[in-house]
Amino acid sequence: MMYYDLISEVIGLIKNYEKESAHHSQDGYLFAQWLSAYYKKNDHQIISEPEWEGKSKGRSADSVINTSLVHLYRYAKLNAKAAITNTSFSTPDEFIYLISLVSFGSMTKTALIKLNVHEKSAGMQIVNRLIKNGLVEQEALDSDKRNRMIHITSKGTQILNESMQNIKKASRDVAEPLSHVEKMDLIRLLTKLESFHEAKTRVVL
Repeated sequence: MMYYDLISEVIGLIKNYEKESAHHSQDGYLFAQWLSAYYKKNDHQIISEPEWEGKSKGRSADSVINTSLVHLYRYAKLNAKAAITNTSFSTPDEFIYLISLVSFGSMTKTALIKLNVHEKSAGMQIVNRLIKNGLVEQEALDSDKRNRMIHITSKGTQILNESMQNIKKASRDVAEPLSHVEKMDLIRLLTKLESFHEAKTRVVL
Protein backbone atom coordinates (compact mmCIF):
# COMPACT_ATOMS: atom_id res chain seq x y z
CA MET A 1 0.00 0.00 0.00
CA MET A 2 1.43 3.38 -1.00
CA TYR A 3 1.03 6.29 1.42
CA TYR A 4 1.42 9.05 -1.17
CA ASP A 5 -0.80 11.57 0.68
CA LEU A 6 1.04 10.96 3.94
CA ILE A 7 4.46 11.28 2.28
CA SER A 8 3.36 14.54 0.66
CA GLU A 9 2.14 15.88 4.03
CA VAL A 10 5.40 14.92 5.76
CA ILE A 11 7.46 16.65 3.05
CA GLY A 12 5.36 19.79 3.54
CA LEU A 13 5.95 19.66 7.30
CA ILE A 14 9.71 19.26 6.79
CA LYS A 15 9.69 22.36 4.57
CA ASN A 16 7.89 24.29 7.32
CA TYR A 17 10.41 22.96 9.85
CA GLU A 18 13.29 24.28 7.75
CA LYS A 19 11.67 27.72 7.58
CA GLU A 20 10.55 28.03 11.20
CA SER A 21 13.06 26.07 13.27
CA ALA A 22 16.08 27.80 14.75
CA HIS A 23 18.01 24.53 14.92
CA HIS A 24 18.36 23.76 11.19
CA SER A 25 19.23 20.26 12.28
CA GLN A 26 18.47 16.85 10.79
CA ASP A 27 18.02 15.44 14.30
CA GLY A 28 14.80 13.39 14.39
CA TYR A 29 14.13 14.16 18.07
CA LEU A 30 14.29 17.92 17.49
CA PHE A 31 11.95 17.55 14.51
CA ALA A 32 9.50 15.56 16.65
CA GLN A 33 9.56 18.30 19.31
CA TRP A 34 8.93 20.97 16.67
CA LEU A 35 6.13 18.88 15.15
CA SER A 36 4.35 18.52 18.50
CA ALA A 37 4.58 22.29 19.10
CA TYR A 38 3.44 22.97 15.52
CA TYR A 39 0.28 20.90 15.91
CA LYS A 40 -0.54 22.48 19.25
CA LYS A 41 -0.04 25.97 17.82
CA ASN A 42 -2.32 25.19 14.89
CA ASP A 43 -5.03 23.71 17.14
CA HIS A 44 -4.31 20.11 16.12
CA GLN A 45 -4.23 17.38 18.68
CA ILE A 46 -1.94 14.38 18.37
CA ILE A 47 -4.47 11.67 19.12
CA SER A 48 -3.50 8.17 20.13
CA GLU A 49 -5.24 5.29 18.41
CA PRO A 50 -8.57 4.68 20.18
CA GLU A 51 -9.79 1.39 21.58
CA TRP A 52 -12.97 -0.22 20.26
CA GLU A 53 -15.04 -3.31 20.93
CA GLY A 54 -13.52 -6.38 19.31
CA LYS A 55 -10.20 -4.71 18.49
CA SER A 56 -8.18 -7.30 20.40
CA LYS A 57 -9.93 -10.03 18.40
CA GLY A 58 -9.04 -8.47 15.06
CA ARG A 59 -12.02 -6.23 14.40
CA SER A 60 -10.84 -3.59 11.92
CA ALA A 61 -11.22 0.19 11.98
CA ASP A 62 -13.17 -0.11 8.71
CA SER A 63 -15.71 -2.36 10.42
CA VAL A 64 -16.15 0.11 13.29
CA ILE A 65 -16.62 3.05 10.90
CA ASN A 66 -19.20 1.19 8.81
CA THR A 67 -21.16 0.03 11.86
CA SER A 68 -21.09 3.50 13.45
CA LEU A 69 -22.32 5.16 10.25
CA VAL A 70 -25.22 2.69 10.01
CA HIS A 71 -26.14 3.19 13.67
CA LEU A 72 -25.91 7.00 13.40
CA TYR A 73 -28.16 6.92 10.34
CA ARG A 74 -30.76 5.02 12.38
CA TYR A 75 -30.49 7.43 15.33
CA ALA A 76 -30.84 10.37 12.93
CA LYS A 77 -33.87 8.74 11.33
CA LEU A 78 -35.55 8.28 14.73
CA ASN A 79 -34.98 11.96 15.55
CA ALA A 80 -36.26 13.01 12.12
CA LYS A 81 -39.41 10.91 12.52
CA ALA A 82 -40.10 12.59 15.86
CA ALA A 83 -39.62 16.00 14.21
CA ILE A 84 -42.37 15.39 11.64
CA THR A 85 -45.00 14.07 14.05
CA ASN A 86 -48.35 15.80 13.40
CA THR A 87 -47.13 17.35 10.12
CA SER A 88 -47.99 16.79 6.46
CA PHE A 89 -44.84 14.70 6.01
CA SER A 90 -45.13 10.93 6.17
CA THR A 91 -41.37 10.26 6.02
CA PRO A 92 -38.19 12.30 6.71
CA ASP A 93 -37.19 11.88 3.06
CA GLU A 94 -40.06 14.13 2.02
CA PHE A 95 -38.81 17.18 3.91
CA ILE A 96 -35.23 16.38 2.83
CA TYR A 97 -36.38 16.55 -0.82
CA LEU A 98 -38.05 19.91 -0.15
CA ILE A 99 -34.90 21.24 1.56
CA SER A 100 -32.94 20.15 -1.52
CA LEU A 101 -35.25 22.17 -3.77
CA VAL A 102 -34.99 25.23 -1.51
CA SER A 103 -31.20 24.95 -1.27
CA PHE A 104 -30.39 24.17 -4.90
CA GLY A 105 -33.47 25.40 -6.77
CA SER A 106 -35.79 23.55 -9.12
CA MET A 107 -34.28 20.51 -10.80
CA THR A 108 -35.27 17.50 -12.82
CA LYS A 109 -36.85 14.54 -11.10
CA THR A 110 -33.80 12.43 -11.95
CA ALA A 111 -31.38 15.01 -10.53
CA LEU A 112 -33.39 15.33 -7.31
CA ILE A 113 -33.38 11.57 -6.78
CA LYS A 114 -29.63 11.29 -7.51
CA LEU A 115 -28.85 14.22 -5.19
CA ASN A 116 -30.47 12.34 -2.32
CA VAL A 117 -28.78 9.04 -3.22
CA HIS A 118 -31.95 7.04 -3.74
CA GLU A 119 -32.70 4.25 -6.15
CA LYS A 120 -35.03 5.42 -8.90
CA SER A 121 -38.09 3.47 -7.70
CA ALA A 122 -37.82 4.72 -4.10
CA GLY A 123 -37.15 8.29 -5.22
CA MET A 124 -40.14 8.25 -7.58
CA GLN A 125 -42.42 7.22 -4.72
CA ILE A 126 -41.21 10.13 -2.60
CA VAL A 127 -41.67 12.65 -5.42
CA ASN A 128 -45.13 11.28 -6.24
CA ARG A 129 -46.24 11.66 -2.61
CA LEU A 130 -45.03 15.26 -2.60
CA ILE A 131 -46.93 15.94 -5.83
CA LYS A 132 -50.08 14.27 -4.47
CA ASN A 133 -49.96 16.44 -1.33
CA GLY A 134 -49.40 19.62 -3.35
CA LEU A 135 -45.95 20.26 -1.88
CA VAL A 136 -44.18 20.16 -5.26
CA GLU A 137 -45.29 20.40 -8.87
CA GLN A 138 -43.80 18.96 -12.02
CA GLU A 139 -43.32 20.54 -15.43
CA ALA A 140 -42.69 18.74 -18.70
CA LEU A 141 -39.37 19.37 -20.43
CA ASP A 142 -39.31 20.07 -24.16
CA SER A 143 -35.80 18.63 -24.34
CA ASP A 144 -36.66 15.35 -22.61
CA LYS A 145 -40.24 14.12 -22.60
CA ARG A 146 -39.35 11.28 -20.21
CA ASN A 147 -38.15 13.62 -17.47
CA ARG A 148 -39.88 16.36 -15.47
CA MET A 149 -38.72 19.57 -13.79
CA ILE A 150 -39.71 19.64 -10.10
CA HIS A 151 -40.58 22.92 -8.34
CA ILE A 152 -41.50 23.44 -4.69
CA THR A 153 -44.95 25.02 -4.32
CA SER A 154 -45.98 27.84 -1.98
CA LYS A 155 -47.75 25.21 0.14
CA GLY A 156 -44.56 23.14 0.25
CA THR A 157 -42.54 26.18 1.33
CA GLN A 158 -45.08 27.02 4.04
CA ILE A 159 -45.21 23.47 5.43
CA LEU A 160 -41.42 23.25 5.41
CA ASN A 161 -41.04 26.58 7.22
CA GLU A 162 -43.58 25.52 9.85
CA SER A 163 -41.61 22.33 10.51
CA MET A 164 -38.13 23.84 10.31
CA GLN A 165 -37.63 24.47 14.03
CA ASN A 166 -38.32 20.82 14.83
CA ILE A 167 -36.12 19.69 11.93
CA LYS A 168 -33.23 21.87 13.13
CA LYS A 169 -33.62 20.53 16.66
CA ALA A 170 -33.48 16.96 15.34
CA SER A 171 -30.24 17.82 13.52
CA ARG A 172 -28.75 19.40 16.65
CA ASP A 173 -29.67 16.37 18.75
CA VAL A 174 -27.69 14.02 16.49
CA ALA A 175 -24.48 16.09 16.82
CA GLU A 176 -25.21 17.28 20.38
CA PRO A 177 -22.11 16.00 22.23
CA LEU A 178 -19.61 17.43 19.72
CA SER A 179 -17.81 20.75 20.15
CA HIS A 180 -17.62 23.24 17.28
CA VAL A 181 -14.06 22.15 16.43
CA GLU A 182 -15.08 18.48 16.48
CA LYS A 183 -18.02 19.23 14.19
CA MET A 184 -15.72 20.98 11.69
CA ASP A 185 -13.30 18.02 11.77
CA LEU A 186 -16.17 15.58 11.27
CA ILE A 187 -17.55 17.59 8.36
CA ARG A 188 -14.15 17.47 6.66
CA LEU A 189 -13.91 13.70 7.08
CA LEU A 190 -17.50 12.98 6.04
CA THR A 191 -17.18 15.28 3.03
CA LYS A 192 -14.04 13.42 1.97
CA LEU A 193 -15.83 10.08 2.25
CA GLU A 194 -18.97 11.28 0.50
CA SER A 195 -17.06 12.93 -2.35
CA PHE A 196 -15.05 9.74 -2.91
CA HIS A 197 -18.13 7.52 -3.10
CA GLU A 198 -20.05 10.03 -5.23
CA ALA A 199 -17.21 10.08 -7.77
CA LYS A 200 -16.94 6.29 -7.62
CA THR A 201 -20.67 5.94 -8.29
CA ARG A 202 -20.46 8.29 -11.29
CA VAL A 203 -17.74 6.10 -12.81
CA VAL A 204 -19.83 2.95 -12.32
CA LEU A 205 -22.91 4.56 -13.86
